[in-house]
Amino acid sequence: MKKILLLLIFLPLISFGQTKLHSQIDQNASALEPKVIEWRRDFHQHPELGNKEFRTAKIVADHLRSLGMEVTENVAVTGVVGVLRGGKPGPMVALRADMDALPVAERNDLPFRSVNTGTYNGQETGIMHACGHDSHVAILMGVAEVLARMKNQLEGSVKFIFQPAEEGIYEPGVTTFGAKQMVEEGVMTDVDAIFGLHIWASIEAGKIGYRSGPFLAAVDNLEVSITGTQAHGASPWSGIDPIVTSAQAILGLQTILSRNVNIAENPAVVTIGAIHGGIRHNIIPEKVEMIGTIRTFGDEQQALVHRRINEIITNIAESAGAKADVKIGKLYPSTINPPELTTKMTPSMAAAAGASNVIAMDPVTGAEDFSFFQREKPGFFIFLGGMKKGGDPLTTPSHHTPDFVIDESGFVLGVRVMSYFVVDYMGEKK
Repeated sequence: MKKILLLLIFLPLISFGQTKLHSQIDQNASALEPKVIEWRRDFHQHPELGNKEFRTAKIVADHLRSLGMEVTENVAVTGVVGVLRGGKPGPMVALRADMDALPVAERNDLPFRSVNTGTYNGQETGIMHACGHDSHVAILMGVAEVLARMKNQLEGSVKFIFQPAEEGIYEPGVTTFGAKQMVEEGVMTDVDAIFGLHIWASIEAGKIGYRSGPFLAAVDNLEVSITGTQAHGASPWSGIDPIVTSAQAILGLQTILSRNVNIAENPAVVTIGAIHGGIRHNIIPEKVEMIGTIRTFGDEQQALVHRRINEIITNIAESAGAKADVKIGKLYPSTINPPELTTKMTPSMAAAAGASNVIAMDPVTGAEDFSFFQREKPGFFIFLGGMKKGGDPLTTPSHHTPDFVIDESGFVLGVRVMSYFVVDYMGEKK
């Protein structure tokens, strides 16, 4: 109840002029809803892996050009950037949608389900929009059309960023992410603020989820090699057992979460996903290799967890007479919504969805490369409900699974709230 009252208090901060623009946005968004759904179904039926979004990018670029925008293609391989110049001076506001699909074979019976296949990590696989990026692209295309119709009233300009490879490119010798590469190519240089959304399968359509401060986790890869001395399994005292040492190290890692991290503020995760060692039942191997994932919130927590991982594994190995090699590869930083920007945009969410439909969420241990944009300029990221109304989040198919499905009735809210962010941010910056 307190959260709802706070949102209602914020609503008067929206001026009469902005309310008038909201009304125009609502009218145009409703009219475009069938087109947005049609775009999404087309993208869903024709998914493309990261840095191979050629068809998607062409459709996006053609659409932006038809709206009279300045369009740049092949940004960060297959990305598209369109700039809409408003009729009045003001800030450059960026909006981002990610375009790539996943190496997942679709298993539902949608009439527009994907039957595409491709090669990923040298293997033939099905391809599916199993995370909702198809809806992100369609929604942002709708926003582009809505704002283009009212560009003479815009107090600033809008940069539409259609990003490739959010899920990352993992190839031999190459690990990269679309947002990071776009930043390196200068896409954020003239931007004042950036906004993004992600469809979310465990929130009802018609609702918005957000969090001030650390929202999504930083994600890092962990690779560990523990080397002992090979021995016969019948005489373990004649060697140094890297398997027992690895088991002790895995258990030791869990004390980071129970004894080092202040989980009352933010959670953290250290997961070992695979362990390999040995080839025969009566031979203690020389080496064991482990891989895992690390999830943290904020730079300080990340540094703490990384330090403790190194200390625990190295010292446990040394105590056993073994040697440990620990490698941590940083992938995405944490997605952090600046509190000041969050406060300013809260009325926009309440106006678009209704105060009771705006949910302050707990941290999410998933990750998003939108964080690279936030490292450059203030950025605000939200979740858009995609679960059917009355659905059970515990049984609704989750992201990155073959049965993933989205309720399209929430798309029009996505168009509205992203458009509200633009005009309200511009109005606040007058």
